[in-house]
Amino acid sequence: MPHLTLQRRFFLALAALLVALLVVFAGLTRLGLQRSLGAYVAEIELDRLDWLVDTLEERYSRDGDTWAVLANSEPLWRRLLWPGHHGDENKPLLPLFPPQDMATPMAPRLPSPGEGLQPSPVHLPFPGGFGRRGGSPEDGPRMPWLAGMPPPPAHLTSRLSLLDAQGRRLIGAEFDAQAIRRPLTHKGVTVGYLALAPLPDARGEADRAFLAQQSWFIAIAGAAGLVLALLISWTLGRRWLAPITALNGAAQAVAQGHLDTRVPVQGNDELGALARSFNSMAGQLASIEASRRRWLADVAHELRTPLAAMRAEIEALQDGVRPLDPQATARLHRQVMRLGQLVEDLRASMDVPEGPAMDKRLVQPLELLADAGDAMAERFAQAGIGLDTPALHALARNLPARMRGDAGRLYQVLLNLLENTLRYTHAPGRLAASAALLPGHAAGALQSGTTLVITLDDTPPAPAAPDLPHLFDRLYRGESSRSRAHGGSGLGLAICRALMDAHGGTISAALSPLGGLRITLSLPCEEEDSR
Repeated sequence: MPHLTLQRRFFLALAALLVALLVVFAGLTRLGLQRSLGAYVAEIELDRLDWLVDTLEERYSRDGDTWAVLANSEPLWRRLLWPGHHGDENKPLLPLFPPQDMATPMAPRLPSPGEGLQPSPVHLPFPGGFGRRGGSPEDGPRMPWLAGMPPPPAHLTSRLSLLDAQGRRLIGAEFDAQAIRRPLTHKGVTVGYLALAPLPDARGEADRAFLAQQSWFIAIAGAAGLVLALLISWTLGRRWLAPITALNGAAQAVAQGHLDTRVPVQGNDELGALARSFNSMAGQLASIEASRRRWLADVAHELRTPLAAMRAEIEALQDGVRPLDPQATARLHRQVMRLGQLVEDLRASMDVPEGPAMDKRLVQPLELLADAGDAMAERFAQAGIGLDTPALHALARNLPARMRGDAGRLYQVLLNLLENTLRYTHAPGRLAASAALLPGHAAGALQSGTTLVITLDDTPPAPAAPDLPHLFDRLYRGESSRSRAHGGSGLGLAICRALMDAHGGTISAALSPLGGLRITLSLPCEEEDSR
C-alpha cells in the first residue's frame, strides 16, 4: 500500500466530504425541482384561466350573490368548465385552452344541408388575451369555444375546485393544501377561490425535458465547483501543512546532532506556537550539549593536573632524580588525596540522594549553622577572617525554626559555604550571618509552614557580576578571585544547590553590601507545634 502523507490524507478526506456534499446537494435540488415544478406549472395554468374566474364571478352575481346553486349542481360546474357541454359528453367541444395559432377570428364554418353560408357567431378575444381580463368587453364572449374541438384535458379539470371565502371546498376536485388559488371577488370583496392542485409529478415530455436540463446543469455546476474546491483545498493543504513538514525535517536534523537547526515561525496559531516551542527545545538541547562538552573538558582538565604531577614525581623517582624519601611519598600522597577529593566531589554533585534515600527528620538549620561555625572557628581565626560564633548560637536560640531534612546533608551545605568564604575572602575580613522567618512557604514547604531565610555576607573580593548566575554550575570558575590556586574543585556550590533542591529549598548568590559575596538560603519550615 503506498505511503499516504498527512497532506494527501487531508486532501482525500476533504475530497470525499465534498463529493458527499455534492451528491446530497444534487439529490435535494432535483427533489426540490420535482416538487416545485408542479406548483410552478399550476401557477402558469391558473394564470391562463382568467376567463373561468370571470365566468365564476358572473355566475355568483347571477345566482343572487351565493355559491349555493353552483355548489349543489355538478352538471352546472361541468358546463362552466366545458362550455357547450349540454349533457352530451360525446360531443366534441373546445378545449380549456385555445390553440396557439388562433390569433384571428375563426373562419366561417361550413353550412349544414339547407343552410346558407353563415359566419360563425363566435368572436375570439385575440390578440388581447382571454376574456375581459386580457381584452375589452366588445371582444366577445368570455370563453371562446367552437364545435368540433376536443374537450379540456382530464388531468386539468380533475384538479380544479371551487372554495368559499373561508377556503372550504364547495365543488370540484378534492381540495389539496398545496393548491394554487385565485381569489373570486364581487363588489371588491373576496367571495371565494378558484383552486388548482399541482401535478404530483412531471407527466409531460416538456416537464421531463425541463427536469433533465436542470439536472444536467446542476451536475456540470457541481463538478466545476468540486474541481475548484479540490484545487483550493490542495493549495491550502500544502500551505497549512508546510510547517509540519519543516518541523519533521528539523526534528530529523536535531536527531542527527545538528542542534543549531531552527524552523521559521509563521503566524500566531497553534502551528506557530509549535514552531516556537521546537526552537526553544532545540536551543535548550544545544545549551545542554554545550554545557556537557564544557563539563567534560573541565573534568578532563581537573583530572589531568594531579595526574600530571603524580606522573612527574614518579618518573623523577624512577630516573633517580629524586630519592624515595618521606617527602616524596608525602607529595605523592597529597596528589592522590587531591585526585580522590575531586572524584568524590564529582560523584557527590552527580548523585545527590532524594526521597527515601535521605534520612529526613525534624532538624533546626540554625543549630547546624552554629555547629558548622564551631568546627570552622579555628581555621577562620588562622586565616584572619572574623566569625562570630556566639552570635550564631544566639541566632539559633532566638529562631528555633524546624524543618524535615537530612541533618548530615544540610550540615554539608553549611560547611561548604563556610569553606567557600574561608577559601576566597581576603584577610582581614569577616563573615556575617543573619536569619528571618517569613510567612508563606518556599518550594516544597508545607502549606501551613513558614520559610526560613539564612543570609551569609562576606567581605571582598567579590565575583564579577556576570559570573553570579554561573556560580552554582559544576566546575565553573570565574576570574582570579576563584582561581585554582585556592585549591577548590569548582564543585562545592554545585553540590550545595543539588542538596538544597533535594530539601525543597533554594540557594542564590548576589553581591554583598560588605563588598564580597552574599549567599541566601531559603528552607521550608514547619510550625513550632508541629511534631
